[in-house]
Amino acid sequence: MKKRLLTVLAAGVPLAAAVYLPTASAEPQTTSTATPSTCATPSVKAPAGTKVEAVTAVRQPGGTIHGTGVQQGTADNVPAFCDVTVTLTHPGVGDHAKVQTWLPETGWNGRFQALGGSAFLAGDNGVGMANAVKAGYAATTTDAGVGDALDVSWVLNSKGQVNNALLKNFASRSQHEAAVVGKDVVDGIYGKRAAYSYFTGCSTGGRQGYMEAQQYPDDFDGILAEAPGINWDEFEPATLWPQVVMNNEKTYPTGCELDAFTNAAVKACDKLDGATDGLVNDPSRCDFDPRTLIGTKVVCNGQELTITAADATVVRKIWDGPRTTSGKKLWAGVPIGADLKGLAFSEPDPNGDIKGKPFQVPQYWVQYFLKKDPSFDVSKITYSQFTELFRQSQAEYDKVIGTDDPDLSGFRNSGGKLITWHGQADQFIPTQGTVQYRKQVEQELGGSKKVNDFYRVFLSPNTSHCGLNGIDGSADGLAALTNWVEHGKAPKTLPATLTNSQGEQVNRDLCAYPEVSSYNGEGDTSLASSFRCVAPSRH
Repeated sequence: MKKRLLTVLAAGVPLAAAVYLPTASAEPQTTSTATPSTCATPSVKAPAGTKVEAVTAVRQPGGTIHGTGVQQGTADNVPAFCDVTVTLTHPGVGDHAKVQTWLPETGWNGRFQALGGSAFLAGDNGVGMANAVKAGYAATTTDAGVGDALDVSWVLNSKGQVNNALLKNFASRSQHEAAVVGKDVVDGIYGKRAAYSYFTGCSTGGRQGYMEAQQYPDDFDGILAEAPGINWDEFEPATLWPQVVMNNEKTYPTGCELDAFTNAAVKACDKLDGATDGLVNDPSRCDFDPRTLIGTKVVCNGQELTITAADATVVRKIWDGPRTTSGKKLWAGVPIGADLKGLAFSEPDPNGDIKGKPFQVPQYWVQYFLKKDPSFDVSKITYSQFTELFRQSQAEYDKVIGTDDPDLSGFRNSGGKLITWHGQADQFIPTQGTVQYRKQVEQELGGSKKVNDFYRVFLSPNTSHCGLNGIDGSADGLAALTNWVEHGKAPKTLPATLTNSQGEQVNRDLCAYPEVSSYNGEGDTSLASSFRCVAPSRH
């Protein structure tokens, strides 16, 4: 599935790929004869524990669909569709979660697709839904009764406590309820149920896909969970670590200097796969020492800067990842090769002093969910306080939104298939979290070979957060997933178009984890045929 990433400037900080716009590119392989005779309001049965408050059905002419919220975006040439909105509530809670299902007026391919969200947005903003309809899918999404991608106004109640009902909606149950309602609406409008059901999502949406596989294994035949925000309770505070480092070291490298470290690391580690092609195929082997750049001159906006030992210390700590004051590793750092400016952003204040500008998602996580104080100044967090916040996040939220249960036996037994791709230059969600989870599933379910029967992970070189959705290249994960689910053809590789460090597009077959890509020794390095998948080197 190709998706388009939209960079949003919010409060001067790129919201970048944590907010993305999903589309659906898989060509329909079959066309259902079922078409809605009229866009009439269907009868909808309330999912367990809910009450249906309202149901509306409106025929939409299609054309150009404009995305809502900070993501915006557009989808053109959308065919006419029936827009059914079901509002659910959990009695006694006072929530109002809207489930939207869009059903193409003609050309339905017989499939159902639910779409996930991004950042604090629980569902799609309309562009992904529109593109799914263009591809012939009946598409469903939910707002879970919460707000837009950077809207956390719902988190604290009037008593200053976390609204646990809405948090539960956002974390887990609303996606399941949307699946139940969406399928019911499809049946009510078309007069038949979908032949196959799929879930697609990146970032927050990726986490939601894993939550479905873990807690509601019968909801979907296939799940495409990209750059997933699993281990949410850990990676969220961990992504504030670069700001904590800069504030405590009182050193704020410029964007030009940060790029110099990244470019030097990529150059040093590029050749480790046997080819100098602008891609680092196995970052785990990259041990570039940032101290080698001390004294290097960098020209930034016409000004010559000299990289200092303090700059190198900051970058080393960011790459290494959060640790306790005694040196115990808490979580993975920003991957070598990823854009350090995503989380280590800084800018002058009105007085001209350089200050860190944190990425809003982890900032809000700390302020609203941990401190329960929107005015809390995250720039004052010490190293020891960071450890306390990290541990608090684990203790309070792992069971609620951690989404790291390795027991996928229910999903496996239901016949479900799960595909994940994750960029190895993901600046917001460390790739290592996905790798660690995959290893835990293997340990739980009897090894790599057994897990590969239903769950495969593909790591993508030089790819940023959700970057294969159109920023750093593309890969049609949805096509691979439908082929696996409907024809039993498990993807040995995931064909992709990547962008190397020189900005050139190259073709690669992403290898199924744990294998990595290695140059054959001859042939054009822009072609996938010049590489093969091999076991990673031990070092």
